[in-house]
Amino acid sequence: MEYRQLGRSGVRVSKLCLGTMNFGGRTDEKTAIGIVHEALDAGINFIDAADVYAKGVSEEIVGKAIAQSGRRDEVVLATKAVARMGDGPNDRGASRYHLTRACEASLRRLKTDRIDLFYLHVVDMTTPVEEILNTLETLVRQGKILYIGTSKWPVPLIMEALALSERGGLPRIVAEQPPYHLLDRSIENELVWTCMRHGIGLVTFSPLAGGFLSGKYRKGEKPPEGSRYEKVDSSRNKRFAPETLDVVEKLLVMAEAKGITLSELAHAWLMQRPGITAPIVGPRTVEHLKAALKACEVELSDEERTRIDEIVPPGSTLIDHYNALVYGRMCKAVNAGDPMRY
Repeated sequence: MEYRQLGRSGVRVSKLCLGTMNFGGRTDEKTAIGIVHEALDAGINFIDAADVYAKGVSEEIVGKAIAQSGRRDEVVLATKAVARMGDGPNDRGASRYHLTRACEASLRRLKTDRIDLFYLHVVDMTTPVEEILNTLETLVRQGKILYIGTSKWPVPLIMEALALSERGGLPRIVAEQPPYHLLDRSIENELVWTCMRHGIGLVTFSPLAGGFLSGKYRKGEKPPEGSRYEKVDSSRNKRFAPETLDVVEKLLVMAEAKGITLSELAHAWLMQRPGITAPIVGPRTVEHLKAALKACEVELSDEERTRIDEIVPPGSTLIDHYNALVYGRMCKAVNAGDPMRY
């Protein structure tokens, strides 16, 4: 396993990150614990959680799995807060009130004395960035968190946070977590080079574009039984647009010619992209994890990367993932007159 520096920090993480969003939901506890142990044995030392995943159940499972392994100090453990965790007016957001309580709750569920990387899960447009960073500074001084990150933050807000950090000697963002995959390369237009310029690691999610880069959705075929789009009318769903499925077919040809699966190609491409620290893989089974791990051994040639750029040009978008989750979500909140709508 290769280990990479996380942004402008001294910590090193595996080039593949284990995501736990399915734990406590589509993946039961026994299977999830098996996935964590398999990942650790394979050299993955980077685990990504969030308080909102299964409303805390995912964190509880992760905490139990790491405790059983006896390898807590080998793991760079990340979790997130800000998203809604209850019905109360302060059960969400990045206020000092909520972040402090959220951090304490995550520590209990994860059975740990520290969170190595604490992400702000979504944008809170109501809490001043000064309050957010000062709260995180307090948590750092208390030893409850070590590094801070953001998820789905637009570039202007990231730059505002960096400026305030520098001016006030406050914790500095070391990682940003956006969606990124072969069917949506839009983060290359601005976010990637901004993060590279300012020493922020990119820990990307949705490497298989919601399953479209797994090879299960094919042109002219109905979505397979048991898939998330099984009951979707593909003729009316934008994700099943002909141009998207045409790209999938071309990428499948490339993968088959190389003797690998489409998912291996998609993961390998991400791990070899400039500025990317580690894509997050969110397996539902141990077999899914083992399949993703195979991509760690795949090397793409210059000719193959050039061919991929011909199929899906740099900065292009076929599935509107990044813009919808970042700017689209903020636009909806503003137009609805509810800046806390997330």
